[in-house]
Amino acid sequence: MPKKVPSPCIDVCKFKRKGHCIGCGMSKKQKKAFKSLSSRKKKLAFLRDLMVQQDELGGFPVWPRAYRKRCAKKGRPCPLDEMEARLQAAE
Repeated sequence: MPKKVPSPCIDVCKFKRKGHCIGCGMSKKQKKAFKSLSSRKKKLAFLRDLMVQQDELGGFPVWPRAYRKRCAKKGRPCPLDEMEARLQAAE
């Protein structure tokens, strides 16, 4: 059974970048939307879209490391690692 996808939130929650969190890049509306997603597939798609959005907002270089640490603390594999492995396999 696939593991749950942890929220991209890294507990910074300061919405000072055009209404987006300075830690993860999500808006308040997106944080609420992620919680309502029911499937792993939808949550992974949300993460992909969030990473594109982070790039468009000027980057969030600390986020991947902080998110991996959060996943490890929860005892879950990091979806970023899975996504990177899929990209490498597709090349």
